[in-house]
Amino acid sequence: MSAVESYNAGREDFAALLEESFTKNEALEGSVIKGKVVAIEKDMAIIDVGLKTEGRVALKEFTGPGREQELNVGDEVEVYLDRIENALGEAVISRDKARREESWVKLEKAFEAREKVTGMIFNTVKGGYTVDLDGAVAFLPRSQVDIRPIRDVGPLMGQPQPFEILKMDRRRGNIVVSRRTVLEETRAEQRSELVQSLEEGQIIEGVVKNITDYGAFVDLGGIDGLLHVTDMAWRRVNHPSEVVTIGQTVKVKIIKINQDTHRISLGIKQLLADPWDGIAERYPVGTRLKGRVTNITDYGAFVEVEPGIEGLIHVSEMSWTKKNVHPGKIVSTSQEVDVAILEVDPVKRRISLGLKQTLRNPWEVFAEQHPQGSVVEGEVKNKTEFGLFLGLEGDIDGMIHLSDLDWNRPGEQVIEEYKKGDVLQAVVLDVDVEKERISLGLKQLGGDPFVDAGEFKKGQVVTCEVVEVKESGLDVKIVGTDMMTFIKRAELARDRQEQRPERFAAGEKVDARVVLFDKKARKIQVSIKALEMAEEKEAIAQFGSQDSGASLGDILGAALKKAGDKK
Repeated sequence: MSAVESYNAGREDFAALLEESFTKNEALEGSVIKGKVVAIEKDMAIIDVGLKTEGRVALKEFTGPGREQELNVGDEVEVYLDRIENALGEAVISRDKARREESWVKLEKAFEAREKVTGMIFNTVKGGYTVDLDGAVAFLPRSQVDIRPIRDVGPLMGQPQPFEILKMDRRRGNIVVSRRTVLEETRAEQRSELVQSLEEGQIIEGVVKNITDYGAFVDLGGIDGLLHVTDMAWRRVNHPSEVVTIGQTVKVKIIKINQDTHRISLGIKQLLADPWDGIAERYPVGTRLKGRVTNITDYGAFVEVEPGIEGLIHVSEMSWTKKNVHPGKIVSTSQEVDVAILEVDPVKRRISLGLKQTLRNPWEVFAEQHPQGSVVEGEVKNKTEFGLFLGLEGDIDGMIHLSDLDWNRPGEQVIEEYKKGDVLQAVVLDVDVEKERISLGLKQLGGDPFVDAGEFKKGQVVTCEVVEVKESGLDVKIVGTDMMTFIKRAELARDRQEQRPERFAAGEKVDARVVLFDKKARKIQVSIKALEMAEEKEAIAQFGSQDSGASLGDILGAALKKAGDKK
């Protein structure tokens, strides 16, 4: 090989080696490499990374909990190579970044295996805290610090403790951890062990931890049980604070344990004697006693008859007269009332009470004080299509039916003469205690014209006074009585041409013959036509007949003359 060829070959080899070195060095940037401490100057360590260059790393990056405590010349360390050479000709290296890279690898493995990792809370940020996971910085949301919200996180800061990784994003460098899940898991294990040691029916002491509207939570030594408000006492408890206070030590009985949810139900009243035992013997039906109103609802009121025993007065049993009113308008809370035992059901633990049963039935009282036929006074409370309702003593009503308003006129017409608020007198016609009905009569005040008038026989001649002239006939009143009747147009005369109502005038008196009298049906009918025909028949019988040669005019003339002579 000639000298020229040898020289050319050397230049090519050098170029290849130079290119190789550049490629190699570029590949090293952004990775973790080993270096050797060659000197320590003040707070900086000079580290040779083997690239004919050195870098500087602050000593504080080598110290801290769980890290190398001392660094000496000659120690071999791993650092992160950021750049091979900066403006000063030094390598840009970092121990923290190296440790972070190592941590990410370990954390990713722990995340995949759902293993716990150790870290320290070292700073407060918006929405939570930052956690050092051996070089890697993670975010701890405030809601994930503890099972219950805590105000002061100071005691937890700087303390190595386990965390669970909830989310990792290598590209963005985000890690989210939770301390709460670790605590919950630990607590669940403890709760499971503790629950296994407890039995239903066991009596145990606990400390009241929290009070709510529906009960109190009692700490049983690592696990909470619920003492419901209904299990605090046999009596009605409006709020748990009436029985227990926070921090109070109480003796409770375990009522029920749910092994799946680890929920424990507790009771205090179960340690006391059941007041419902022998309830039927103590309170036989019909017993009257005093009680205190504890609660009022839309359907009635609850009354405490003894501590731990309550009965219900249904709204229908509260008042004889107030049917459609709210119980709160009859009784009030804490009021002492007299009640009667209506029914006792020991199985369902129910007692039915009556308030009105302690008072006399007002309809019975009315019937005793106002027998049939007596006169009462009342105010018109209401007008209906059936009649008038009068308010009577004892807060009860009586009804005057349309048919009992007037003897002669229709009730639909008469009722219009009365208005609400009018004070009227009426006669007691009937009292039905069971149906709570009182029948009154207004027309009966003036007596019964049919009774007062006596008996009328069919065919009897009566004198009538014309009250009103109508196209269809006459409204007449029988003289000497209050009886009214109507004479139809066809009954006004024997002759058809004389059957004209306008022949008569109001106030005029006429004789008529009774053709119907029914005392039970209260009906009387009279007829002028029937009277004329009867008189004609009688005249013919007395004064001869047409067959004897006398004319009808002669016969009637003789009859009339005889009648005139009598007068």
